[in-house]
Amino acid sequence: MNMRMSAVAALALALGLILVNFTGKCHAALQVGYYKDKCMLKDVEGIVFSAVKGRFDKDPTIAAALIRLHFHDCFVNGCDASILLDGKSSEKTAPPNRSVRGYDVIDEAKGEVEKACKGVVSCADIIAMAARDAVALSGEGRYSVETGRRDGFVSLASNVDLPSPSFSVSQSVDAFAKKGLDPTDMVLLLGGHTVGVAHCSHFQDRLYNFQNSGEPDPTMDLSLLQKLKSICPQNSPADRSVDLDQNPLSSLTVDNSFYKQIILKRGILQIDQELALDPLTNGTVASIATSNDFPAKFGQAMVKLGAVGVLTGSQGEIRKSCSVTNSFPNFLHF
Repeated sequence: MNMRMSAVAALALALGLILVNFTGKCHAALQVGYYKDKCMLKDVEGIVFSAVKGRFDKDPTIAAALIRLHFHDCFVNGCDASILLDGKSSEKTAPPNRSVRGYDVIDEAKGEVEKACKGVVSCADIIAMAARDAVALSGEGRYSVETGRRDGFVSLASNVDLPSPSFSVSQSVDAFAKKGLDPTDMVLLLGGHTVGVAHCSHFQDRLYNFQNSGEPDPTMDLSLLQKLKSICPQNSPADRSVDLDQNPLSSLTVDNSFYKQIILKRGILQIDQELALDPLTNGTVASIATSNDFPAKFGQAMVKLGAVGVLTGSQGEIRKSCSVTNSFPNFLHF
């Protein structure tokens, strides 16, 4: 029995890796309104929106969490809901994902959708719809979500290759390029930080020992430096958080305020600040900061992100539960 189980696990891993390698180059055919008439007369997107709005009304910070969840899912193996799978070494366990939240919102939306039409709507599509709804609830931009994704079978922490907050602009450009995203897409998608927060541990080196210099990052605004030092004392065991958009009137709104702040050298993360300084991206940053169309452009970039490496048709499945695969329900727990 154990030998048979091991064989099944090996087959699952091999199948999953084949799918991962294949879907990295796949340009799947998604479409707006894919679920129209597929769930009797029920409005699938409306059901998801209700779940997101219910949480947002109680906790507006969930918007940033859902945008981040979508990014972290799509950047690893493509948009296949692999980040939702449980397991001892699943993507959830990778260090960059340990602070990801919003899983319960996706589970709630999935539960309501399953009541309306069982086995029709993928968890991957629910993530994409929930991120769109989070953006819409946080600002003026409501973009059309393309759907038709299938859920993946494999989730491995070792596959997590998210760009680090301490990456240089050129390193980030390279990381995004591997996903088929250009530098403008990168600048726009990092604009998701307009509603996010960062913990002290992610930028404390900029306050006390930037690039092992023993000094603060010289590109940081001095008043911001003093403020952050008071929030994040050196060697403190506490890991407090601060808004990534340092405009207090706009830290929960999807708008271009984030870009205005980094131009003023008030970026929190190293990569955010370098967007405004590096010749590869500073022109794009300046353009966004002086225009009023960031929500629309951000939506376009999110749609492009949502098409990275998706599974369609027989390449994937529609999970019954977002945290467990149908085909190999015990695989990730071996």
